Amino acid sequence: MLLSVVFSFKNEESNLPELIKRVRTAITGTGLDYEMIFVDDASTDSSLKILQAERKQDQRIKFITMSRCFGYTPCVLAGLKKANGDAVIYMDCDLQDPPELIPQLIEKWQSGADVVHTTRTKRHGESPIKMLLTSLAYKAINLFSKISIPENTGDFKLFSRRALNEVLNLREDDPFMRGLSLWVGFKQEFVYYEREQRYAGITHFSLFRSLNPAKEFIRGITSFSVAPLYFALFMGMAVSCCAFLYLAYIIISRVFFGMHLPGWPAMMATMLFLGGTILFTVGVLGIYIGKIYETMKRRPGCIIEHEEGF
Repeated sequence: MLLSVVFSFKNEESNLPELIKRVRTAITGTGLDYEMIFVDDASTDSSLKILQAERKQDQRIKFITMSRCFGYTPCVLAGLKKANGDAVIYMDCDLQDPPELIPQLIEKWQSGADVVHTTRTKRHGESPIKMLLTSLAYKAINLFSKISIPENTGDFKLFSRRALNEVLNLREDDPFMRGLSLWVGFKQEFVYYEREQRYAGITHFSLFRSLNPAKEFIRGITSFSVAPLYFALFMGMAVSCCAFLYLAYIIISRVFFGMHLPGWPAMMATMLFLGGTILFTVGVLGIYIGKIYETMKRRPGCIIEHEEGF
């Protein structure tokens, strides 16, 4: 039996040697052969040189380099497509998710699970503001989504071969992997752990220095629900009703009670409210239309510049 472990990363030279050592140690004793697949999202540091040196010592280390920076998810998918394992794990390179959990994931898989998730009971080194916003984001996604995504269940998972094949066959342009892993069904299991602080380096998913968390939130809502479209429709209907009622109030007040309304504050408030509502609904429509546009272009999610070991 072969286990594939896939990593998507950018500029992780300070973490790669320790990561490889700990993954190798974790898999030893499981009775499985393995391969480690690293997908380099156009790093500008010495990450590639480190992988080349490691591969000379261990041919089970394989890597892919991208022609430019394509982002985390396209790189994950590129690695998953190259994986040959009977079971495939994908995880980050920052060692916040400990490789020592790998034997537990394998045990769940060998007991019949097709998808094994890891759920964080604590997240060390992360600010209360980020934790609050993350919790609210999960609640918002689950409110609109057709599937329920467990809170604090991130991108450290194991797929059986048949579950992974179903995910790869979907061919979505902008997939939300945390949701798709649940959407495909099959037997699902969970492993719980405390997430550590980043081993070294600076996070690439900062709440305030990166758009990645916001993009992931929008991806999570729009990938499994059209509820925002209905929400925009109902909001437009509600605002229209309020506008007509307000117009009727003005006419009745003027005709029957002779009230003179200066009009400027009321007009500006109404225009701003209506304008904001229109922009909001157009924005919601734009997100879905944009996803259709990206899909219809038929461009690949990424372009591989170089690969070794395949």
